Amino acid sequence: MNIVHLSTSDLDGGAARAAYRLHQGLNRLGATSQMLVRAKDSIDDQVISDASWQTRLGPVMNGFPLKRYANRDRALFSPQWFPDAIAPRLNVLNPDIVHLHWICNGFVQIETLPRLHKPMVWTLHDMWVFTGGCHYNKDCFQYKENCGYCPQLNSQREQDLSRRIWQRKAKAWKDLNLTLITPSHWFADCVRSSSLFRNRRVEVIPHGLDLSQYQPVPKTSARDILKLPQDKQLVLFGASSGTMNDPRKGFQFLVPALKDLASTDWHGKLELVIFGANQPSTPLDLGFPVHYLGRFHDDITLAIAYSAVDVMIVPSMQESFGQTASEALACGTPVVAFNATGVKDIVSHQQDGYLAQPFEYQDLAQGIVWVLEDGDRGVSPSENRHHKLSHHAREKAIQEFSQDLQAKRHIALYEDILS
Repeated sequence: MNIVHLSTSDLDGGAARAAYRLHQGLNRLGATSQMLVRAKDSIDDQVISDASWQTRLGPVMNGFPLKRYANRDRALFSPQWFPDAIAPRLNVLNPDIVHLHWICNGFVQIETLPRLHKPMVWTLHDMWVFTGGCHYNKDCFQYKENCGYCPQLNSQREQDLSRRIWQRKAKAWKDLNLTLITPSHWFADCVRSSSLFRNRRVEVIPHGLDLSQYQPVPKTSARDILKLPQDKQLVLFGASSGTMNDPRKGFQFLVPALKDLASTDWHGKLELVIFGANQPSTPLDLGFPVHYLGRFHDDITLAIAYSAVDVMIVPSMQESFGQTASEALACGTPVVAFNATGVKDIVSHQQDGYLAQPFEYQDLAQGIVWVLEDGDRGVSPSENRHHKLSHHAREKAIQEFSQDLQAKRHIALYEDILS
């Protein structure tokens, strides 16, 4: 079985890393898997970079239609109108299955897919596939009909860019041999409610991890490596470029939650750790010291960071899945998140973490306290609450998020489609 994955990148970003992990898992199980990408960061011989002039110009040209909307918000919006050279490249590779991932930002044109003439599987990493161009809908549900009057474009017109993109998708994709995959049940429900794909086959397959890399590291050693204090309880938040200013990622809920805790007995006991971002020129005042670890470029260091802390916070308002949550669980670190969207498929409330009421920062703070409290005081450390949460977190990852399990589920799906 020969599978070719189309992805904007192999390692840059959560969607790319999820695609690459699947590619690795398929090869490990004996399938022939290759990736065709615009930006290659790995040294994997089975990852092919498309160096065509269309691919090089795509990101710049993709933004031209947005220039008519000077007052739009700055959330990612992808028209995908510029031609590409993907179809002839795929003809040479001649796969049995084309597996689509995140192909936006000018990489693959909407109208290219019917020209591939192969059975297709599409793993959805955000909402773009079934909207009129936005990547997350926020509070707009026009994708259930036909888009238009787009709030992210700040448009007052029915026949705006979002409506035209929706119409292009509806026309180009109506007869595709296409199966959709989502990593969470919440996201599958979103797809099934969309006007573009409500009658399509949708499968739920969680993203997988290499559990030999994402595994617990002794906490003392992990803190020594990252130069973090040994005598504090550490709270971890994963940021990236723009994440701390992106309302979807929920940092605006973590800030008041920590400030509330700073006015209690937890003052002096907690410290915040942030990975994926460097210290800003104006340091945050959260009532606790903040340690910035910068951006990591490998899984091992990231696993060390998860292992070094006592709790991971994923306060997102919308996530198709939430890989930082599954990665943390794999390293034995409990997760506090809101009981909403894709993350609730990962965290089991009061079993391996805490699911707070959406989107109440007071309950987010209560979740942090609940996880960090010893619970059964006076008993041996092996019986306290945090130890049990950590044990259950690792077990959850082994049972549900292993790379091999993810690959086996995909192979079964591919075989079903081809048969």
